[in-house]
Amino acid sequence: MSLGRFLIKRTVHGVFVVWGVVTVVFGLRFLTPGSPVNAVAPLDASQELRQRIARDLGLNKPLYEQYFDYLFSLLQGDMGYSYLRGIEASTLVLGRVPATVELAVAASFIAVVLSIPLGVIAANRRHEPADYGATLFSLVGISTPNFWLGIMLILVLSVQFGLFPTSGRPLGLYPALALLVTEGAPGGLLRWLHHIFLPAVTLGTYFTALITRLTRSGMLDELGKSYVRAARAKGLPEALVRYRHALRNTLVPIVTVVGLQLGTLIGGAVITEAVFSWPGLGSFLIRSINVRDWPLIQGSLVVIGVSFVLVNIVVDALYAYLDPQVVTE
Repeated sequence: MSLGRFLIKRTVHGVFVVWGVVTVVFGLRFLTPGSPVNAVAPLDASQELRQRIARDLGLNKPLYEQYFDYLFSLLQGDMGYSYLRGIEASTLVLGRVPATVELAVAASFIAVVLSIPLGVIAANRRHEPADYGATLFSLVGISTPNFWLGIMLILVLSVQFGLFPTSGRPLGLYPALALLVTEGAPGGLLRWLHHIFLPAVTLGTYFTALITRLTRSGMLDELGKSYVRAARAKGLPEALVRYRHALRNTLVPIVTVVGLQLGTLIGGAVITEAVFSWPGLGSFLIRSINVRDWPLIQGSLVVIGVSFVLVNIVVDALYAYLDPQVVTE
């Protein structure tokens, strides 16, 4: 099977997964106790007013008609209308995506940049102080709750020393880069980095510890294989053996974990966003659930599901590039 056919196959699978997500999200509204009409209608609303609201929301139609109307609207980019906020759901939901993606990518970047070198050093210096230090760091990172770490970072680095802001996101990455390109001023980019550093560290700490342990164990496994001994017997430089051969093969499972964790970070950054008042999709989803704004809830869940699928397709492509045997299986 060629790489193109492999990616097409994965894309088709992804389409079916998205369809399943949309179906489950649509069904949640009818499985949840209560009616969306109660969230829109006043407490003293008459029965006629409730029926008119239900008709405006399309709730008076048969379930299958509502389902196909919802699918057709999503294909057109229409996620519904938030009657509680008086605006299109797609405008609100998609407006929160950049902040969450920026935070997830920044956390992943910090994790990868720190964890892979730490894992390689720990594997190359097994049972030495560097190995023990990396192992201790990974243990502490996996064991530390995100909400506690975020609060501690705010209290120490923000409140005590005043090095970083406590919360907020005054501008996104795109406006910061636009200022850098149009005006040549790096102030916007530095301001963005200043605000995203603590949330990214908080969100990426567990990720860093996980990849460190995975890199260390993978390197130790690869360095003990016969092809490494054969390469050394041929007289190849030790750096080439470790980084060109052993590390490349170690990256295959790492890429998989990084991709899956990136999708998890996009959908699961709720606690970090709440601690730092980050205007992302996670905290937005929680607020929408509290007020039972179903168009916003459904739109947020669909976007999170689609992001998982897209990340997995990219991971499959990288996986096939690093290990061509995957395509032939």
